[in-house]
Amino acid sequence: DLGSPYGKLHRIHDDGRVPDDNPFVKTPGAIPTIWSYGHRNQQGLAFDPVTGVFYASEHGPRGGDELNVIVPGKNYGWPTITHGMNYDGTPITDRTEQAGMEQPLVQWTPSIAVCALEFYTGDRLPRWKHELFVTALAFRELRRLTLRDGQVVSQEVLFKNIGRVRDVATGPDGLLYVALNEPGRIVRLVPASTSRNQ
Repeated sequence: DLGSPYGKLHRIHDDGRVPDDNPFVKTPGAIPTIWSYGHRNQQGLAFDPVTGVFYASEHGPRGGDELNVIVPGKNYGWPTITHGMNYDGTPITDRTEQAGMEQPLVQWTPSIAVCALEFYTGDRLPRWKHELFVTALAFRELRRLTLRDGQVVSQEVLFKNIGRVRDVATGPDGLLYVALNEPGRIVRLVPASTSRNQ
C-alpha cells in the first residue's frame, strides 16, 4: 500500500524536502517520500564505499532475517513472501518468491536478529578493508561478510556470546568498534600484533 508509510524505506533531504527523483513522487495516492517498500523491520543501512551499492539488514519474524540490496521503487515482498514464520510456529505465507518482488542477497534461518551494518573503511586492519560487518542480537555475534561481484561469497563469525551485538563502526583511528548490550560496553578490535604489546 503506497498510501501507507509503514513497511517502507523513505528518502528525504536533510531539511525534510522530498527529492524530485523519488520513484513514487508522481504516483497518485502514493506517499512521495517512499524509496522502496515491502519491508518488515529494517535495522542497518550501509553504502558500499567502492561501488555505491546500498544495503539494508532486516529482521524477519521467526527466521527469514535478510540482507537486501536496496533499489529505488522495488518491492521486497513482506508479508507476501518470506523465509520466516509467525512466532507461534504458524505459517505467514507458503511463498518465498514471487514475480515482481526482490530476493534477499542472504537470508538467515533461524533468525540471528540481524542489526547494524558497516563497511570497514580504515587502514589499521588491512585484510578487512571494504568487508561488510553485520551484527546479531539473538545470536550474540559479529559476522564478516565478503562480497564479490554483488554476491556474498563467505561469512565468518568473528566472536560469539560476549553480549548482544548492537552496532559496529569504523573509528576515526582506523580501528573497528563494536557496541554490546548485556553487558553494556564498547569493544575495540585491534590487530593481533598490536594487542599482544598492550
